Amino acid sequence: MIKVNYQKELDKLIAEFEKEGRVPSLLLHSCCGPCSSYCIEYLSQYFNITVFYYNPNIYPDEEYYHRVKEQQRFIEAFPTKHPVSFIEGDYDKNRFYEIAKGLEHEPEKGARCHKCYELRLRRTAEVALEKSFDFFTTTLTISPMKDSQVLNEIGIRIGEEVGVAWLPSDFKKKEGFKRSTQLSAEYDMYRQDYCGCVYSYNERQLQKEQN
Repeated sequence: MIKVNYQKELDKLIAEFEKEGRVPSLLLHSCCGPCSSYCIEYLSQYFNITVFYYNPNIYPDEEYYHRVKEQQRFIEAFPTKHPVSFIEGDYDKNRFYEIAKGLEHEPEKGARCHKCYELRLRRTAEVALEKSFDFFTTTLTISPMKDSQVLNEIGIRIGEEVGVAWLPSDFKKKEGFKRSTQLSAEYDMYRQDYCGCVYSYNERQLQKEQN
């Protein structure tokens, strides 16, 4: 299968917007503050962004609320060319456990993760449609632990099904992940050591014990 360079696809779109003098609206799904940092720095030069924090997979509850606060704190503190606002989605944990049923023992990046991506991106697309955003996308492609090809394929499909444009991305390109770690240090942000769900939490605890 031929891999698509989704960062180049994004570069082309941005060049078109700049030529037209257009600043589109973007609903940016965020998995956490640290991952959003570079994405916000980069995208806010070209888009009016609303960060959508929808992560019903996060475990435990106190971890979820800690991440929400860190996300809000960064948005409030970080200066941007175009405005950035914030929406918190529902913390509907049961929806995550429903889609994870039968996939509890899947490895990281496996079928359970793909279902989780779809859950979060579909809700993002629905909100983008309801609120008339020009585009939706996710910060998830910044992570070296996430498959950007899979994420973009899911986003494109959901966008077509829901009726809202998906913004292609591979934010780990252009040293995006490195920049996110720099911004996290600069803004003294909490960086978690597991993806978020109970299964990734347990996997990480096991790794710690083995080490």
